[in-house]
Amino acid sequence: MLKRLFDITAALFGIFLLAPLFIVLAFAIKATSPGPAFFRQKRVGRGKELFSMLKFRSMRTDAPCDTPTHLLQNPYNCITAIGRFLRKSSLDEWPQLFNILAGDMSLVGPRPALWNQDDLVAARDKYGANDIRPGLTGLAQIKGRDELPIEVKAAYDGEYVEKMGFLFDVKIIFRTLFSVTRGEGIKEGVE
Repeated sequence: MLKRLFDITAALFGIFLLAPLFIVLAFAIKATSPGPAFFRQKRVGRGKELFSMLKFRSMRTDAPCDTPTHLLQNPYNCITAIGRFLRKSSLDEWPQLFNILAGDMSLVGPRPALWNQDDLVAARDKYGANDIRPGLTGLAQIKGRDELPIEVKAAYDGEYVEKMGFLFDVKIIFRTLFSVTRGEGIKEGVE
């Protein structure tokens, strides 16, 4: 219950603080490529229930929407000019604060898998990582993010489940901010 209260408080504070930036980014996305500013995608939530995850749109509207970026033939060609910036800075992820408010996600937890990433979902089952809310960030994100093989990512998600607690979450949040400002672990489409 304390974790959920922290999530709600942090999400409300983040939305309030970032609202002007959200508006600027939404206008920039709309002005530089056709299509909506936001993108919704089916993801796997707690108990393997599907939910609709919100992001700033970083890809062209004709890009495949249910394929992990690293599996695309040439992901760099699918990502818009502003999308490269959004991904490199991780700003494309911040609309998930609304998913946190809705209770679909937590601030910290395993990153939500795509609905069709059966290999990742199955690997997480071994560690109980599908039994908790997915997060905006998590232990795997500060340990290598996009560069981690599925089994290693799932093992980190399981380690998070074992160590989950307020102080551990705060540590992950601060490590995430440090990693994001340095652009660590991001490789998909940001050449």
